[in-house]
Amino acid sequence: MKISIDCLPEPKLAFGEGVIGLEPRRALAQGGPVDAGRVSTITLGLVGPVEDVRAVRGWLAKLGSMLPAREGNERRYPHWPGAERALGVRFVVEERFVRPLDQAKLDLARAKGSSTEGFDDLLDLFESRIQGLFGDSRPDCILVCLPDEVGDLRVENPGLSSPERRALEQLRREEESDQLALFQPTPEELAAAEELRTQADDLLFRTFYRALKARVMNHNNPVPLQVIRRDTVERPDDKGQSHATRAWNLGVSIYYKSGGLPWRPADLPENVCFVGISFHHLKRRAGSLVYASVAQAFSTDVEPFALKGATIEHDQRRDRQPYLSVEQSTALLRDVLDAYEAAAGVMPNRVVIHKTTMYQPEEEEGFRKAASGKVPACDLVWIRSTPFRLVRKGLQEPWRGTFCTVGEQNYLFTSGHVPWWNEYPGPHIPAPIEIGAAGPTDLKQRAVEILALSKMNWNSSEGISRYPITLSFAKKVGQLMTELSENQAPNPSYRYYM
Repeated sequence: MKISIDCLPEPKLAFGEGVIGLEPRRALAQGGPVDAGRVSTITLGLVGPVEDVRAVRGWLAKLGSMLPAREGNERRYPHWPGAERALGVRFVVEERFVRPLDQAKLDLARAKGSSTEGFDDLLDLFESRIQGLFGDSRPDCILVCLPDEVGDLRVENPGLSSPERRALEQLRREEESDQLALFQPTPEELAAAEELRTQADDLLFRTFYRALKARVMNHNNPVPLQVIRRDTVERPDDKGQSHATRAWNLGVSIYYKSGGLPWRPADLPENVCFVGISFHHLKRRAGSLVYASVAQAFSTDVEPFALKGATIEHDQRRDRQPYLSVEQSTALLRDVLDAYEAAAGVMPNRVVIHKTTMYQPEEEEGFRKAASGKVPACDLVWIRSTPFRLVRKGLQEPWRGTFCTVGEQNYLFTSGHVPWWNEYPGPHIPAPIEIGAAGPTDLKQRAVEILALSKMNWNSSEGISRYPITLSFAKKVGQLMTELSENQAPNPSYRYYM
């Protein structure tokens, strides 16, 4: 059996003032965001209980100055230099955009505990205060200050009948058995794998933050939300992440949600549309359970966007996995290409589709049919978890970017030892992803693209994720779709899902 191991070069990122770098924090401190100079001030709104709003407001005031990093590895954890040095902006909280909750109503809703009635009362209370900030004069981003007990709140979905709940619980057992069949996962590995797989829990239970985001984003002209917990601002500086690291993560996230672009890939080709396809459980108004398909598109030329595809009957499965028919896959990709052309002004030169299961013949036929005559090239790539492990001789783990081919199987380490940090940011042996394709393609080049797309999560300032943005974005959209009716289309912008 032929075995080959290559170490792919780490994809570079582009920042302001022509700065090119591997890691966002240090490069941002040198050149600022890639769209530096777009604005000089970002106005924030605050919504939450009185004491939480006061605590968050006091902590936000610290973002204008330097905060020292307390973690041990200076390469990975640089100091926060202040918002103007890091992002070229000031974060401003204007009094007119501060909306504390009515304490009596909050206490009444909390008194109902984790009941459905209490859950909905809390949603109504937060939504009404947030909605009041959607006028002509509005903040750039709204920080929702959540007490821990509210942020962790989840309730059983009251819209499910007993037979539907039993059906979903059976599907959940299938999903868990499929996952455990791969390997005996650590909690960290299981959590990482759950970023990709369809989960019955998304429909069995409602979580507060997901429900709040779904409600808010379906208003006309909404403002993106950033949740911040009391613990984030009050936890001592030497417990967990330092205030500097928290400032980096929060600052980058707010900057993007406020309309900015912190960084972009420096090496990805222009006018290529990368698409992630995922499936999620959905309940029809008529009462039947179905799968909903979601497509997410990413390109260096247009803002990431998402589209809802066809709903699929639960018995449209093969090997216990949902799939698209020829007609459904054709329609979904045509919608994506039309939306891309509307945003970019031209059709892409190439389309690359990422999926978490192998392509069924119907899907391959439908996707190629949609691309035929419109796009010169179409690559169909699948990505999945794997029991494969690679142990490197010596003390270091396999490097991030290691590409290993064993016979016909191909593995990519999107996690691993990070040489510019001189550290492996994980507790266990790195787990690669397995990649393959339907039809001929250069899998090593597809791996280079996946590695670059794993650096496009602007919800963190580290610049490294396990999965490409195509699939992680599609997963977030699908989770929120459980809160929408079957006739509602999800908001297309990534800014509302982070």
